[in-house]
Amino acid sequence: MMSRNLSANEVATLVEEAESRIRPYILATPLLPATAISRELGVHVYLKLENPQYSGRLFSIIFSLFFSFLVPPSSPALLPSSLLYISDSPPTLPQASAFKTMGVRGRVVVPVTADPEKKQKLKDAGADLLEHGRDAAVGESHARTLAESDAIPFLSPYNDYHVLAGQGTIGMEILQDLADVGAIFVSVGGGGLVSGIAAYVKAKRPQCQIVGCSPRRSKVMHESVKAGHIIEEESEDTLSDGTAGGVERESVTFPLCRDLVDRWVLVEEEEIAQAVYYCLKQHKKVVEGAAGVALAAVKKTADFYTGQKVVAVMCGANISMANLKTIINTYA
Repeated sequence: MMSRNLSANEVATLVEEAESRIRPYILATPLLPATAISRELGVHVYLKLENPQYSGRLFSIIFSLFFSFLVPPSSPALLPSSLLYISDSPPTLPQASAFKTMGVRGRVVVPVTADPEKKQKLKDAGADLLEHGRDAAVGESHARTLAESDAIPFLSPYNDYHVLAGQGTIGMEILQDLADVGAIFVSVGGGGLVSGIAAYVKAKRPQCQIVGCSPRRSKVMHESVKAGHIIEEESEDTLSDGTAGGVERESVTFPLCRDLVDRWVLVEEEEIAQAVYYCLKQHKKVVEGAAGVALAAVKKTADFYTGQKVVAVMCGANISMANLKTIINTYA
């Protein structure tokens, strides 16, 4: 991690650099017009479908090692043999495949409450799984202590400029495909995804609104921005497990969220479930709860964006079969 907070323009430059590094490993994901909900809301809604992303933009986590340890990309043999990674939700195949591709042993800390299916996928992908605590912030503190004691690199899924820069390449693709976008809705946990997207988009199209979306049951960044500093608040169980949990103190994402996010929206569990079901019914796309948060926020704030083009970032497809079955049985 860098020793000072970077400006939005500096992060935008990192996003451009990240794009050139990770492009061979990622898909340029589609921007899908959501015709049914657009007609209902009077807003031109598009879904940025990150759910088919295999290798994952979090390849940038591995590439950040090249910078952290001044190792040139041409010398992968100089990479550390192992690293410790903390996840606020089980990262499953994308992140684990990044570790495997780069020949790095990934030791991943997840909450004990993490979904069993996701934990098994992570184990199957070859990662060493360490379970600790019931909240991401607790796990993050534990992971840092372990990394220090074992003298191995530590990586956060959000509190690292190179990580959020890799995630910010989503913003690059959105502007390439929809130059006149009026607002981008992004689910927020630790704030890495929204920070990366916001930094790039605001540098290139400052009039575009960035909307931070969180489940009411886990809204630490939302409340922290409102308070003016990072707070501690207990999170409840939520369908959006990908955004659940606390935020590390002194996180580099906080000032970016504070300064660049134009609107904050909280959504209820029923709204998240309905959004997941909409994607399945109307578009035959399976998305996770965190993706449902962004789409639910679009529906909740539609009156502010009448006639505009807006994008909801569908950040992944990591949803358990049990949760998906419950949603289908409830709304079908």
